Amino acid sequence: MSKVYACFCTDIIHEGHLNILKEANKYGDVIVGILSDRAMIKYNRFPTISMEERKKIVEETGLVSEVTVQDEIMYDTIIGRLKPDYVIHGDNWCKGPESAIRINVIKNLNRYGGKLIEVGYTYNENVKKIDDNMKEKLAMPEFRRKRLRQLLKLCPIVKAIETHSGLTGLIAEKTIVEHNGEFDQFDAMWLSSLCDSTAKGKPDIELVDMSSRIRTIDDVMEVTTKPIILDGDTGGLVEHFIYNIRTLERMGVSAVIIEDKTGLKKNSLFGTEVAQTQDSIENFCEKISAGKNAQRTEEFMIIARIESLILEKGQEDALERALAYVKAGADGIMIHSRKKSPDEIFAFCDAFRKEDPDTPIVVVPTSFNSVTETELKQHGVNIVIYANQLTRSAFPAMQNTAMEILKNHRALEVDDRLMPFKEIITLIDDI
Repeated sequence: MSKVYACFCTDIIHEGHLNILKEANKYGDVIVGILSDRAMIKYNRFPTISMEERKKIVEETGLVSEVTVQDEIMYDTIIGRLKPDYVIHGDNWCKGPESAIRINVIKNLNRYGGKLIEVGYTYNENVKKIDDNMKEKLAMPEFRRKRLRQLLKLCPIVKAIETHSGLTGLIAEKTIVEHNGEFDQFDAMWLSSLCDSTAKGKPDIELVDMSSRIRTIDDVMEVTTKPIILDGDTGGLVEHFIYNIRTLERMGVSAVIIEDKTGLKKNSLFGTEVAQTQDSIENFCEKISAGKNAQRTEEFMIIARIESLILEKGQEDALERALAYVKAGADGIMIHSRKKSPDEIFAFCDAFRKEDPDTPIVVVPTSFNSVTETELKQHGVNIVIYANQLTRSAFPAMQNTAMEILKNHRALEVDDRLMPFKEIITLIDDI
């Protein structure tokens, strides 16, 4: 019999999938590929069940002869191995980034005369309800909170981008690109203290209190599913920090990063230009230990941010602090620099990795922005945070628009630089 291949990346089988399988059975023996976790997170939602469970739900349909694993989004390897007579897929991949996958399938099938079958995409109220339920499940605290730890096991490097509102959260959630045959998206969201304060028109000196920060977290969580890393500034008083840890953990935040400074917090990129005081190793270790002891799950992460390079105290001080903070219970180390070159970051990471091969390293390449993720990974970095680029790109665009309207006493001159509002609201899901 002819061989028919379909690939699924779903945690549940609904009537749309069954329709594809029934159609596939008209052409021959059906083999279904289950997209691996590593591949799914590059362009789809994070799975809520294991790959073995996903295989089982397909097998239980009784409509397939074999279930295999597809490790890559593109079909080169799987088609090369199976050489199916037909590949079957819904017609929903004809537009958008997914069209690159379609082109890839056709190219591979043309090499030996295979054919593509496209089935009308099934979309109705039942399917919509199932999709909505899946999104809500992904957004639940017990699923979201553990996701950062899961990503650290799956991704070569975890990419987080700044969010400070529901809208920027949607941009982080839904931006997917196809480039040179590869799909990619951001893995996590960084709720920056700087950008949260800036959005409220306030200075970045811990003036925006935790109650207000929590409202921002709520706004983002309401419309997204990706894990959240919170910029916790200095963490504040130990007595307050332990309660905030429990609140964040209960909400479903994956991690908080706290910096080893005391007193009135000033942005790190000012470095020694303004008075900044680094906490003692002993005091900061006590804060980390208190926070870890306050946790109610093993999933939440406390990451210690080291300011030694910012304050020009040198590599030895940074390394001493890093090892002490890990010993105190820190789940990760963030090393920061305001140099244009990544050399001192590389030097720290190399030295730390000789002493500690496992603890995650976080970097924020704001100043040393020429460095690539591949280079960072080569030096042992696990998480890269693009900490403020959305805010910094939005501000000049809005300011220039306001100035043009004032100059011309109308909005016509700015219209060609504005995104149609219809495109913006397509980011926002209807209830």
